[in-house]
Amino acid sequence: MANQVRESRPRSVHAWVAYELGTRIVSGVYEPGEYIPNEAKIGEELNVSRTALREAFKLLAAKGLIESRPKLGTRVRSKDCWNMFDSDVLKWSFESTPSPEFLRSLFEVREVIEPNSAALAAKRATPEQIDEIEKAYYAMEEAEIGTEDVILTDIDFHMAILQATNNEFMVSLGQSIKTALKGLFRISSSEESEFVASLPGHKAVFLGIRDGDSERARFEMKSLLSKSVHRALDSLPGDSDVDVAV
Repeated sequence: MANQVRESRPRSVHAWVAYELGTRIVSGVYEPGEYIPNEAKIGEELNVSRTALREAFKLLAAKGLIESRPKLGTRVRSKDCWNMFDSDVLKWSFESTPSPEFLRSLFEVREVIEPNSAALAAKRATPEQIDEIEKAYYAMEEAEIGTEDVILTDIDFHMAILQATNNEFMVSLGQSIKTALKGLFRISSSEESEFVASLPGHKAVFLGIRDGDSERARFEMKSLLSKSVHRALDSLPGDSDVDVAV
């Protein structure tokens, strides 16, 4: 049911309330333009104080999800106002079963960033940074299937490439979407065969960077992303037949 509590309360009650309301918003329980229930009703449902509610509302407003309207109440803002790079918003989106359109949009962002990052890394990476990319790749090969290492080593590989661009904006942006990568990898690397099948593509990216071949590194990363997005979309329940740009 929509008003079921999804996780036990943490020490920070207002953060828990923000989680409850945030997941409802991103999952469409409260749709853009809709006024959410008043403080008294939500407070009674969640059994929290008005102070905790107001602190939660502040958090959600800072993420662009809601706005207060005098004498009318609190309304969900349109999606173009949401801070989609906020780690909580991304986490809530993945926990709410992301749509094919959401995944497509996220992969389009990756397509803009990561092939170009691989190309920059091929030009600018220091020997030490190339070693880090190599270590990250071989850690992927050694990761035990079915464990968290599968996801963490994959993230380490992509983050090492962003770091090797030696561009502070790329590095900062990579940190911002780290939560998104974790969610994507949980979907696209969920099966042993899929993770193993992705290893040659990762190695090809690494070799392009190691050899200083920027165009090859760009091509291999784009190819890797193209295969990854189709695996992710195919793993979703229902119809996932959407136009994919990568």
